[in-house]
Amino acid sequence: MDPQEFDGAARGSAVRPPGAKVALSTASVYPESTATAFEIAARLGYDGVEVMVWTDPVSQDVEALRRLSDYHGIPILAVHAPCLLITQRVWSTDPWTKLQRARTAAEALGASTVVVHPPFRWQRQYARDFVRGVWRMADETDVRFAVENMYPWRYRDREMLAYAPDWDPTKEDYRHFTVDLSHTATARNAALEMVDRMGDRLAHVHLADGTDSAKDEHMVPGRGNQPCAELLQGLAARGFDGHVVCEINTRRAISAAEREADLAEALAFTRKHLAQAAPLPRR
Repeated sequence: MDPQEFDGAARGSAVRPPGAKVALSTASVYPESTATAFEIAARLGYDGVEVMVWTDPVSQDVEALRRLSDYHGIPILAVHAPCLLITQRVWSTDPWTKLQRARTAAEALGASTVVVHPPFRWQRQYARDFVRGVWRMADETDVRFAVENMYPWRYRDREMLAYAPDWDPTKEDYRHFTVDLSHTATARNAALEMVDRMGDRLAHVHLADGTDSAKDEHMVPGRGNQPCAELLQGLAARGFDGHVVCEINTRRAISAAEREADLAEALAFTRKHLAQAAPLPRR
């Protein structure tokens, strides 16, 4: 796909609706660097970035991130705490320390949101206190801790519940939520019903597409079976003023040009449907 096909929309010929800002997750350029994500986000016309804190040292360094933001003129809108299996030792092995450092980074960088996953089931003490602990931390800052929906792990016909209290955060009382449409696909969960349960506590969106595969696909929106367009139109209709973050998988891109074309397509899709407000159907 030719990057120029989406260049006009990405740079602003598409309507920029008021309210929600469209950000690029730095995870979307993996295996390229955090610095590359800032460069691409600025060139394509994203409103900001969400920093995925992972093994890239730059993603862990507040001053380095501040310099990238200033150099490219691209704000940091959210920080994704290091909750993945590959980040178990990033910023500490203690999960509460990770969240505290994510909050400190968000405050220092002017980001409004920290994205956090539910604990793994083997993090027993952390899981037992997670709901109360997130509320305590949220009471100490203006930064929103938005707990993200996950999914059961599957292998062939077997399913393992890897997260506690649950992979579905709407079963607990959190102040803010993140909805991820790749995760709803993997969970084989009705995305719009989950969004309805989240209600006004939905603060953050990870926009990606998927199918009912056991893999967390993070496809470009519009290429899977998730209601990406319908969700965006519904958010616009209700005046959603959080962030919509394009978090897609470009690892299979055969060139930098192909990766950039996918990221431009994701941005154009998001802006197009945010500009076409339509109420979500009743579920």
